[in-house]
Amino acid sequence: MADKLIIFDTTLRDGEQSPGASMTKDEKIRIAKQLERLKVDVIEAGFAAASPGDFEAIKAIAATIKDSTICSLSRANDRDIARAAEALAAAQRKRIHTFIATSPLHMEKKLRMSPDQVLEQAIQAVRYARNFTDDVEFSPEDGSRSEMDFLCRVIEAVIKEGATTINFADTVGYGVPELYGNMLKTLRERVPNSDKAIWSVHCHNDLGMAVANSLAGVMIGGARQVECTINGLGERAGNTALEEIVMAVRTRKDYFNLELGIDATQIVPASKLVSQITGFAVQPNKAVVGANAFAHASGIHQDGILKARDTYEIMRAEDVGWSANKIVLGKLSGRNAFKQRLEQLGVELESEVEVNAAFARFKDLADKKSEIFDEDILALVSDEEHAHDNEAFHFVSLAQHSETGERPVAKVVFSIEGKEVSCEGHGNGPVDAIVNAIESKTQSGAELLLFSVNAITTGTQSQGEVTMRLSKSGRIVNGVGADPDIVVASAKAYLSALNKLQSKAEKLNPQI
Repeated sequence: MADKLIIFDTTLRDGEQSPGASMTKDEKIRIAKQLERLKVDVIEAGFAAASPGDFEAIKAIAATIKDSTICSLSRANDRDIARAAEALAAAQRKRIHTFIATSPLHMEKKLRMSPDQVLEQAIQAVRYARNFTDDVEFSPEDGSRSEMDFLCRVIEAVIKEGATTINFADTVGYGVPELYGNMLKTLRERVPNSDKAIWSVHCHNDLGMAVANSLAGVMIGGARQVECTINGLGERAGNTALEEIVMAVRTRKDYFNLELGIDATQIVPASKLVSQITGFAVQPNKAVVGANAFAHASGIHQDGILKARDTYEIMRAEDVGWSANKIVLGKLSGRNAFKQRLEQLGVELESEVEVNAAFARFKDLADKKSEIFDEDILALVSDEEHAHDNEAFHFVSLAQHSETGERPVAKVVFSIEGKEVSCEGHGNGPVDAIVNAIESKTQSGAELLLFSVNAITTGTQSQGEVTMRLSKSGRIVNGVGADPDIVVASAKAYLSALNKLQSKAEKLNPQI
């Protein structure tokens, strides 16, 4: 009988550590609900001690999600663990995930602790966490660069204290599949009580081997939990991609012989939602969720597909959620049809007032483009949610003029703390003019690191989705705006990024 592979999603914690990928509480709840529809086994909702915002988001997710285990990360100290326990109090199934670095480099340079001190702190952390839940996970940070003898001592001790999951972390993406898998295998063979815990893998993609290392950890090392993120989101080069793990195990069940509880048809909706919220576009040739993942340009391939689909496709697009409900609604669609589609997309607006406002935006959009796609609806709902957030800046209107040989000018109207202001700016192009106009009133002094435009759907009528990444005083944020007019979308994106910079919540970003 096949073993079950536990899917542990850390998009909301490790994924959010991508520069600029910070999310609001409401955005995290939307993603958590989609992960529940995806039937993820464990959702790491955040790091409760990182900031009040993280704490509140975990608390809200713990009270909302019923079918997945909700997890909070904590460093190996009583304060972090107590904070995690408090945030998780309402969860039907909860897990505390605690960690401490075990590599010689980290212990000496970062922790400035001796191996014996690290061992004792790991023991005390797991012992304390067990006061709040029987489900305790322990990670030796930078495990793949740790010494085997010391790792064995630490892991044996924390299992003895009651750790039920041991997560072997390749924190800096140093692992190579065969070596990483065999290191995990050796650990399981040498730790006397290794059978008392579920073994997990957590790999980063610095050398492009996160998925390969994770699968080697499963097949060679015997791990039965994989920690991963939607779209492989994560700091530096990212984390193990959930969609790639799931579809590798499903497609090659002849080799892996593992069961999954995942509803794979929810993979693409999850990918699109995370991309839209974070502003991190999915590259077209990305496995499983990229726009070209099931596209065939070669004449030979096209001929083969027409004759027999499996000549060039090892997965079906509809199995991961690609083909369902491509074109949703049009200008003649009524409010009930719109509301039903929101429900099918997993969007829950809090009141009829919000539904009506979103429907009004939908009608306005339907007057500008003939076909409304799921992605359009998600974008306008996101705008509606931000309109009700307690944010300082809100876009109102824009007038812009560009002409060959003339310097572009933009007039922007937006609100600051509910009060409308009007401003004008010139620039090298329309977007530069808009930014200069807004800056004339906000004087944020932020540095623009990235300006990116993507078509939300196909065709010239598509809405443009603009991402702007701003930096100020060491903080990096992404702002996202969508509109059929990409100049308007640019103004929305810039104001969105300024709103995130306004947030004073400072976060601790632990690495595992």
